[in-house]
Amino acid sequence: MAVLTVRNLSNEVHRALRMRAAKNNRSAESEVREILASAVIPEQRILMGTAMAAMARGSGLTNDDVVAFEKAIEEARDKMPAEPVALK
Repeated sequence: MAVLTVRNLSNEVHRALRMRAAKNNRSAESEVREILASAVIPEQRILMGTAMAAMARGSGLTNDDVVAFEKAIEEARDKMPAEPVALK
């Protein structure tokens, strides 16, 4: 999990945050996580696979196009094993 530090938070905002957290029976830290999550994650989350399938359906691609694309990717893929990192 990531760690986030918020500096220079006004006393007014901090007080309001503590009040809101108490109202919701949460710690201030937990309340901040909830506020951030609700602000940046859409309620109706778009799943990547669903979005890609919809794009493919609307583009007129056929199954043969997808197979050809997969074959081209496999041929272009570097077959050499990765070099281990030398830690000194």
